[in-house]
Amino acid sequence: YSDLWILASYVAIEEMGGPKIPFRAGRSDKPSGEWCTPDGRLPDADKGTKPSTIGHIRQIFYRQGFNDQEIVALCGAHALGRCHTDRSGYSGPWTRAPTTFSNEYFRLLIETKWVPKKWNGPKQFENADGGDLMMLPADIALIEDADFKKWVDVYAKDEKKFFADFTKAYAKLTENGCKNLEKGGWF
Repeated sequence: YSDLWILASYVAIEEMGGPKIPFRAGRSDKPSGEWCTPDGRLPDADKGTKPSTIGHIRQIFYRQGFNDQEIVALCGAHALGRCHTDRSGYSGPWTRAPTTFSNEYFRLLIETKWVPKKWNGPKQFENADGGDLMMLPADIALIEDADFKKWVDVYAKDEKKFFADFTKAYAKLTENGCKNLEKGGWF
């Protein structure tokens, strides 16, 4: 099942217009959830202050062996999907095409004016020109930190570069801790 879940994510990304990610099989299943890695492998949406949120993002990804470029590339997955208040407390899509994998997330981050959303939920941002989109404080952190922002700028202008870097970073993420994976495997 471990390989199946990863393969499904690779195929879904490709089918939604994203890059083809070379698949390597050989992950091992475990008998129970006791073997799962602990929570905390993805950053929280907000740590209260800009410096705390930026530091938290780095701490989570650095301890897994990722650099700033890879962190920003992985965050580009926010081109997909949306937040639901009943699951995360946050609400709304990051882009107007939440089933299309593209560099739109990065373009919106830098081309849109983001303002705090006035509501009874957790701190999040909405686009000033209509409020139909949202960004989390962790998303806004990518344009408030100079080392992150330089990659946001690159990916906003060059979708091919984003796809190439995302492919490497996502494969690294999904192969992290795996041993003896076979190129192609059974697929």
